[in-house]
Amino acid sequence: MVDLSQYLPILLFLVVALGLSCAFVFLPMAVGRLTGSHKPDPEKLSEYECGFPAFEDPRSQFDVRFYLVAILFIIFDLEAAFLFPWAVSLGEIGWAGWTAMMIFIFELVLGLVYAWKKGALDWE
Repeated sequence: MVDLSQYLPILLFLVVALGLSCAFVFLPMAVGRLTGSHKPDPEKLSEYECGFPAFEDPRSQFDVRFYLVAILFIIFDLEAAFLFPWAVSLGEIGWAGWTAMMIFIFELVLGLVYAWKKGALDWE
């Protein structure tokens, strides 16, 4: 017979986490409605991101350049995430680690030059 009492702390943790997350989401909305701060009017419900009403269907396709810029951002963001631990541990990893990182950076620069030549960074 399997003893399921070992899973009780995990179940308790999940119940508490679910309860707290629901409280953090729904409690502010309930307090806002009860205190009277929920008074919608046309000015509050108007567009605020760009300042004018949307002129196209929001489900329309985006230009592929948005995705290219997003991918390039992720690549160079990951590069920065790799550079910090590398710089901290450079004393221990020595020349082998330095050479490996220079090869990594060279490959990223090569990809950036390729994207630049292909016009992925040009905005019309």
